[in-house]
Amino acid sequence: MSRLSWPAAWTAAGAVAAALLAANIAAPPVLATSVAYAASASTGEPTPQPTGSPGSPGTDTTPPTAPGEVRACPPPLPTGGTPQGVVGLCWTASTDDVGVTGYEVYRLTPDGFVKATAPTSTVTVVSGLTIGRTYTFYIVAKDAAGNTSRPTAPFSSTAVTGMYVSPSPGTGDTTPPTRPTGMQANCLPDFKGTSFCWTASTDDAGVTGYDVYRRTDTAWIPVGTPIGTHFTEGNLVTGQSYVYFMVAQDAAGNLSLPSDLVTVTASGGYPTYTPPPVSCEIEYTAWSWSGGFSANVKITNLGQTPMNNWTLRFVLPDAGQKVASGWSATWSQSGKDVTAAAMPWNSAIQGGASLQIGFNGTLTGANPDPTGFTLNGGVCVRG
Repeated sequence: MSRLSWPAAWTAAGAVAAALLAANIAAPPVLATSVAYAASASTGEPTPQPTGSPGSPGTDTTPPTAPGEVRACPPPLPTGGTPQGVVGLCWTASTDDVGVTGYEVYRLTPDGFVKATAPTSTVTVVSGLTIGRTYTFYIVAKDAAGNTSRPTAPFSSTAVTGMYVSPSPGTGDTTPPTRPTGMQANCLPDFKGTSFCWTASTDDAGVTGYDVYRRTDTAWIPVGTPIGTHFTEGNLVTGQSYVYFMVAQDAAGNLSLPSDLVTVTASGGYPTYTPPPVSCEIEYTAWSWSGGFSANVKITNLGQTPMNNWTLRFVLPDAGQKVASGWSATWSQSGKDVTAAAMPWNSAIQGGASLQIGFNGTLTGANPDPTGFTLNGGVCVRG
């Protein structure tokens, strides 16, 4: 396989990386298996806590800027020991009002992100990897007060031996699922919180699920492991935007490349339905004969204040029921909907008082009682 080349600008970075690699080969770093989290006072969400000294009240609380322009830096040829997969990373330095003291590099595993290295410069070599496998990282900057910068976007690079890409020596299923695509924000608008959907990944053995990560001020934190192709998260601030990415995983623990970032605004969901208050009671009495019927309607105002310029509405269930004439109200009908409006002399129903109105009708079939009585928009109960 042909030798890789790189710009002269990386030569200095390679020298630093060579020293780091030699140290790692002699004593490979112990990778953390988890990230410490604590509840955020503002959102209740778990957030990685600073590992440095927080200082006393009134000291530096301004975090550094996020590292920029993360890129793969070809690591140097191994100088001895057993060959191992390594990834070289370089990035643009962060800035801070006091001074950046170092960086933390996190690597994505089937169990989430773990801290891989903590360099003090803008170049690092992550060792102990499988040659030929692609790994995903993010980087944060730290200052002396323990403030942590916003994390970089996920960055993926393939592990190599020195400057030569070699086939993976692993056995069994080593093929990762395809990258999730088609990220669609707010695809479930009725959900109170965030939601997004995507196009399913594929795998030679089968995708077992997805790992979803949300960006906080200091890290990418795991927030869900959906099986299907949609994700929701509640207990968020309505109207606030949140940034996510996801990877697919198979039964062998292979991880796909990360999806595109998706920005989702937390929705308030559909309004909760509140039924209108009960405002009146209806007593409906009807008697019928062949082809016609008469009905008497007693309206009682259940409120404490007068019901002025009232309008009663209800529905005649059978299409053959028609209002022909009426008394003590102005009667009209549209389809099955009937309206009875107040007359000038009975336009106010005092609180707790009743009045009676009625109508004559025609029918061609059954004569069921009306339904859906309302008075000035308020629900009426049957007496």
